[in-house]
Amino acid sequence: MRRNKREKFKVPIPFNILGDLPKDVFLAEYWQKKPLLVRGAIRNFEPPIDADELAGLALEDEVESRIVLEKDWQLHCGPFTENTFATLPEEKWTLLVQAVDLWVPEVAELLNHFDFLPAWRIDDIMVSYAADGGSVGPHFDYYDVFLLQGHGTRRWQIGGHCDADSPMVGNTELKILRDFKAQEEWILEPGDMLYLPPRIAHHGVAIGECTTFSVGFRAPAASEMLDDFATELLSGIAPPNHLQDPPLTLAMANENITPAHIAQVRNLLLATLNNDKLLGEWFAQYMTRPKYPEFVEMTEEYRTAVLTSANGADLRFTNGVKD
Repeated sequence: MRRNKREKFKVPIPFNILGDLPKDVFLAEYWQKKPLLVRGAIRNFEPPIDADELAGLALEDEVESRIVLEKDWQLHCGPFTENTFATLPEEKWTLLVQAVDLWVPEVAELLNHFDFLPAWRIDDIMVSYAADGGSVGPHFDYYDVFLLQGHGTRRWQIGGHCDADSPMVGNTELKILRDFKAQEEWILEPGDMLYLPPRIAHHGVAIGECTTFSVGFRAPAASEMLDDFATELLSGIAPPNHLQDPPLTLAMANENITPAHIAQVRNLLLATLNNDKLLGEWFAQYMTRPKYPEFVEMTEEYRTAVLTSANGADLRFTNGVKD
């Protein structure tokens, strides 16, 4: 795939994308707590990519893309062909393209406006195009997201908090909420932005054709982190620490696993996790890992994080290719 060389972000921030709300107030009162609507977050916003260019990206083998058809909530994964788009209905479908910031430098420049958040927490900018009435259904995410309206308009409805037990629609690969009830509703126009914390139900529907820029943040599950951390431990980054028995009694000489054994296992695992140096260095590398390691030379992705050690020294962790 051919692309322009990505430039370093040195453009000064000319305004607060949160409008009149001070950034420290946002962090204290809104971040991971409650939604925020910002009218005119980027005034006179001219989206750096249009629907045709987005569809062009979805034709590429290296680019992750999906199409959602509202009829029966069908999900189709790319790469797509020109014939795919020629046969789509006139309404009620959505194209979603992940990590557009890695392929389009002008999209990546939008990240300059989010300098009040740790850069290593940012995942990517997903860009979506929706035909009239297009939607991915009422759902919730486990991560923070800023939804910046590009071309056209979209109606957003916000519901309550959700969790893994929230009822879902069956017979679809998509996680569509079955009992969505809107509590608030807004219509976003170009340059408007909606911030949503994790686990808040939301439903966006295109009013006519529209595009949306979704700035998402990395929020790996504990199971994912434990799996990766265990893999690192197996690679030999630390001496193995083996399980030992608690004080045994004759009554323990049977097939039952006693609470004392479970406590011993817990203590062994916690002792490993309580190694701040080991855990910190693993986490810094984990969170700066490129989104698509196999394409890092093409995207020139570069992630960095600074870890402050126990003695106050700064350790820098990087991944990807530095420009």
